[in-house]
Amino acid sequence: MTPQQKQLVKDSWIKVLPIKEQAAELFYGRLFEKYPEVKPYFKGDMKEQGRKLMAMLNTAVNGLDNLESLIEPLKQSGKAHVDYGVKAEDYDKVGDAFLWTLEQGLGDAFTPEVKEAWTVTYTTVAKVMIDGAEYKDASAA
Repeated sequence: MTPQQKQLVKDSWIKVLPIKEQAAELFYGRLFEKYPEVKPYFKGDMKEQGRKLMAMLNTAVNGLDNLESLIEPLKQSGKAHVDYGVKAEDYDKVGDAFLWTLEQGLGDAFTPEVKEAWTVTYTTVAKVMIDGAEYKDASAA
């Protein structure tokens, strides 16, 4: 991840923060509409789940300059997601819904460069989580 990509992610995230609740609703709406098979992974209050998602994303964005500090928490999160039934291939579904959500929330500010920066960021995060989950065939993701 280049310094410019890190800055694009940070700058665009600042624009998402004021609409984080709506962004979380958009994200889960899109995820469940396009990939209904993942809905059973989510139990309980979806507003609370959305708050957790946005807090985790905020931590990840704020940690971009110190990626080493994110590795262990992301691995632990990946391990925890196995208990919910999450499979390695589900990370691509989440990434698709997440990028769509950013596009909706950022509008014209979601340039090809911003999309690429977020794609690199999400792919990196997902890979670490998948590694932490210790799937038998993590290369399937």
